[in-house]
Amino acid sequence: MVPDFDIGDIIKLKKVHPCGGYEWEVMRLGADIGIKCRKCGRYILLPRSVLQRRIKEHISRETDKHKQ
Repeated sequence: MVPDFDIGDIIKLKKVHPCGGYEWEVMRLGADIGIKCRKCGRYILLPRSVLQRRIKEHISRETDKHKQ
């Protein structure tokens, strides 16, 4: 299963960031996906294939917020 990402989605990765945060916000989409740590603000670019292996779960979706 290939997860769909949207800008503004909050995802949780399998490993903790050195700052202690697990949650990341999707900032950029394309072949590479840009994500920002929600704890320290660090921004990284990962190839989509690498991010798909590292993701543990979708915490929230930006589209869910608009439906309420």
